[in-house]
Amino acid sequence: MHSNCVRFIMGGRSKALQNGLSLFLKAMKFSAEKHRHQRRKDENASPYINHPIEVANVLWTIGDVYDVTTIVGAILHDTIEDTNTTHKEIIANFGEEVLALVLEVSDDKSLSKQERKLHQIKGAPFLSGRAKQLKLADKICNISDVANFPPLKWSWQRRIDYLEWAKAVVDGLRGANLKLEKYFDEVLIEARKKLALEKD
Repeated sequence: MHSNCVRFIMGGRSKALQNGLSLFLKAMKFSAEKHRHQRRKDENASPYINHPIEVANVLWTIGDVYDVTTIVGAILHDTIEDTNTTHKEIIANFGEEVLALVLEVSDDKSLSKQERKLHQIKGAPFLSGRAKQLKLADKICNISDVANFPPLKWSWQRRIDYLEWAKAVVDGLRGANLKLEKYFDEVLIEARKKLALEKD
């Protein structure tokens, strides 16, 4: 291949990588700012931003998901649901594709908690491929936290119930990413074992 062609192709890849990394870092800054006053409900009151970072990390390292929109969506996935972030802000900073993904995985806070939980189970099979993978990673992180770093006020039974509900949601996501599904199953087994030991 002619050297000029090689430079053109590699330059194009480099530019795409640069753009993707720039958008990712922008999303990190945006999400950190939006979640700056929020803490997780575990004993250590971990900074909330740790959660979307871990979801993106699971997608990348476990699921081999390298799609920029999905990774950026993971970093932003709770911003509309849990902060004052507007649709216009997401579009202006990250585009319509990212907004569509974030909206797909956001709960409707006008519904009751039980209605939202049921809606996630019923809606899971109809999500886009990107949203299914993001949901899988989110549930992996959440069941791991519920087993190992649970909210302080959660009873043992509530933690068990959460695991079963998460499994019901994931059952509707299957077929989207076999690596993430396998990892979810492994994390769920370990979570159940840990809670069983706590019960004893």
